[in-house]
Amino acid sequence: MLFGIDRLLAEPELRAPLAGKRVALVSHPASVTADLIHSLDALIAAGINVTAAFGPQHGLKGDKQDNMVESADELDPHYNIPIFSLYGEVRRPTGQMMSTADVFLFDLQDLGCRIYTFVTTLLYLLEAASGSGKEVWVLDRPNPAGRPVEGTLLVLGQESFVGAGPMPMRHGLTLGEMGQWFIAENKLDLPYRVIEMQGWTPEAGPGWGWPESRIWINPSPNAASLNMARAYAGTVMLEGATLSEGRGTTRPLEVLFGAPDVDAKAVLAEMQHIAPQWLAGAALRECWFEPTFHKHAKTLCNGLMIHAEGSFYDHHAFRPWRLQALAFKAIRRLYPDYELWRDFPYEYEFNRLAIDVINGGPALREWVDDAAAVAGDLEAVAARDETAWQETSKPYLLYP
Repeated sequence: MLFGIDRLLAEPELRAPLAGKRVALVSHPASVTADLIHSLDALIAAGINVTAAFGPQHGLKGDKQDNMVESADELDPHYNIPIFSLYGEVRRPTGQMMSTADVFLFDLQDLGCRIYTFVTTLLYLLEAASGSGKEVWVLDRPNPAGRPVEGTLLVLGQESFVGAGPMPMRHGLTLGEMGQWFIAENKLDLPYRVIEMQGWTPEAGPGWGWPESRIWINPSPNAASLNMARAYAGTVMLEGATLSEGRGTTRPLEVLFGAPDVDAKAVLAEMQHIAPQWLAGAALRECWFEPTFHKHAKTLCNGLMIHAEGSFYDHHAFRPWRLQALAFKAIRRLYPDYELWRDFPYEYEFNRLAIDVINGGPALREWVDDAAAVAGDLEAVAARDETAWQETSKPYLLYP
């Protein structure tokens, strides 16, 4: 099984159009070949004229821990080329940045979730290249969450750096496919190419999107496992809640919640009462943890650990967005006055609650807070939006 970078390096005819052109690379720590050589090193070793590199959120080195922790531009000490930050003074490439290359190779490992900002970084690069004659190539990589689609569509007008367009939380596309949709959706004008993967079978177990032949490398500091990638379309919503998502532990974003004042056993029982069908596809296990930093730092928290792995995992039954919504609903019913929603600036959005920014609108929060709302109310909206997105995205699929 070959990723886009592996094919580009192995097949001279794919590299031929780069001859005589200045090339820039958008990458991060997971941008490696099958031999674990970083794409920047591999491209330069192959004789490609790399004149600049770009790092997304968390930095090219992947050293920035939290949201809204910016990286600075720098000069690469080995190759003497500029490394531009797309999560620093700017998030959109400037004209000066774009002037450093003719072709931009986009080689980021994604998680298959709208809120993961590499999706938006791709859109911003495509928009910057549109009408300029600059080329964008996506060196495609797997969507580790696979093809399932889940969540409500982002509401028009609710766009943000974690909401690039009207797609659901779990979008089911690779970034190469997503780029095709962005170009069509936004009527962009640029030479665009996808170096497709070879042998990617997203509907085949046991990987269901992630090939067992490839080791997992964190694309961002808290994306520490395939289990996290599968759960992320749900657990990322905890960033908009006062509950801990496990930051400051060794298993961040693999828990449904953690808090010192919430009874996990009681929450699980209430979840089973409200919508037992939304618990399918993974195992939940009561856990205890004490974050070393972030929410509830140095405080013992009770929570529920998600195991979307091994014999517990049913790829087509597991629905992490619904599972997380259900946990919120159960907590709201058990603790009606709980200060659930975190009010703070989130990804440079200062006038909306973080949970609404994350979900691309207020519908989920309103469902959680409405004492009369039942599971079927949210199911109806989500199912409608999921069907609509599957039809919208179908023309852009590159793999079986």
